Amino acid sequence: MVPRDLDNDTIRIAGAPRRKASGRLPVLAALALAAILVLGILTWWWTQTPSHPKFVDIRTADEATILANHPAELDVFRFAFNPQILVLDFASLKRQGAMLNRVAAMMEKNSLPHDHPLTDGELEQAIRASGDTPETYYYGHDYSAADLARFFAAVDRQQLQLTQDEIWLRRLLQQEGFGTPGFTRAVISIPAEGTSTGLDQLTRATILHHELSHGEFFTNPRYEAYTLEFWSNVLDNAGRAGFTKMLAAENYDPALGELLANEMQAYLMFTPEGQFFNPSALGLEKATLDGLRVKFRAGMPRGWLRDVAEDSNKAP
Repeated sequence: MVPRDLDNDTIRIAGAPRRKASGRLPVLAALALAAILVLGILTWWWTQTPSHPKFVDIRTADEATILANHPAELDVFRFAFNPQILVLDFASLKRQGAMLNRVAAMMEKNSLPHDHPLTDGELEQAIRASGDTPETYYYGHDYSAADLARFFAAVDRQQLQLTQDEIWLRRLLQQEGFGTPGFTRAVISIPAEGTSTGLDQLTRATILHHELSHGEFFTNPRYEAYTLEFWSNVLDNAGRAGFTKMLAAENYDPALGELLANEMQAYLMFTPEGQFFNPSALGLEKATLDGLRVKFRAGMPRGWLRDVAEDSNKAP
């Protein structure tokens, strides 16, 4: 409710006699002015503080630059070839989990509710039941603007108390306009290499490569449509069954078809065989898998991601 402008009104108490202005009025006016100045200075200081979401430092960088970064705590990048993708570069898996594990549980995990977030206790129990820790629940995260808007709307309905890191994420998203209807942006995350994560540079590169393809899926409608078409009509039943089995074993919800298609493209095209992708889990012959890669690459919409897929040094 907009308050009435009292400065333009004359307010008198009925029957109260008028008094001659005293010398105290200039003093009171000076004090009021000083209070306004102090408030203005404090407001200016607050908006200049780096922790304020309006001034989160977001640098634009390509994949190589992000990969070479060594975050002291948490750095945020705007991906150079698709500025709609924000990359959160965490110094530790612990903080990454504190900020994003609750979102992951609601959006992707099997046997967990997708219409509301878990409480702290429920999340702790779900992570323990999965055989993971808060640090290993996910090594990299990826969410669309719509996913995150749905998560925080559910948080508000549930009146759930968030962690400080989840609150920080919400402020970042507000700064970036993620609540705007029809907004096509994405947030992905990666952990740093080193003792705090137990990951080496090659593993970090694999995670970043994988997550960037998810960011493109969320922000490029042509690539999303192409991926969904490939999943539904190019993969045969055996191919879909193989990917579904592999992803379900990793605790993705097999009932979420769009999620499965998105993970399929990331594993098939942008995750080298090794630590995070074992093709034998698909139950497909290597020649069959290589043929699928050729088919997928041939029909990809033109753009930076197709260029990456066609680079023999980067394509699997």
